[in-house]
Amino acid sequence: MEILNYISSCAIPVTILVILIFGLYEKKNVFDSFLEGAKEGISIVVKIFPTLIGLFVAIGCLRTSGILDAIISFCSPVINLLKLPSEIMPLAFLRPISGSGSMAIATEIMSKYGVDSQIGLIASTIMGATETTIYTIAIYTSAVGIKKTRFVLFASLIGDVVRNFSCNTYLAKFVVRFFLTKYNI
Repeated sequence: MEILNYISSCAIPVTILVILIFGLYEKKNVFDSFLEGAKEGISIVVKIFPTLIGLFVAIGCLRTSGILDAIISFCSPVINLLKLPSEIMPLAFLRPISGSGSMAIATEIMSKYGVDSQIGLIASTIMGATETTIYTIAIYTSAVGIKKTRFVLFASLIGDVVRNFSCNTYLAKFVVRFFLTKYNI
């Protein structure tokens, strides 16, 4: 374990050293290349900054307004019909939008139900096997200047729905059965 800690602490300095040595070998001005990359990075941040602010405000409004609870209660007949735990639905709905918001909900689920419970395993699966779809689409498309994203958004949200149902039913049941039978819990 000490070797892994040593390797991980040396990884960034060694990478920087390799880049410097390669730049000297190729006879390139490494510092000027670094400055050009930093300028380009700052210009990208300036381009996507309004999108980030809009997303953060929308996520804050969504969480504090109670709309998420209203959506979950509206969808509860379908959720109950599919025998999905309603406790993970806030996570399933918020995960495509916000990574930090879904992390807060996942932490709350873990502390309330435990990490080894079926709800904890489902929440872990959703957090580990999913992406913040809307956030990613907004950032990537605004960085390159794409304005019409409805087809990408539609396809991604269909993928999120399918993923949530598959994570909640088949994968979670398999994981729970696997651990119950393997470790005789």
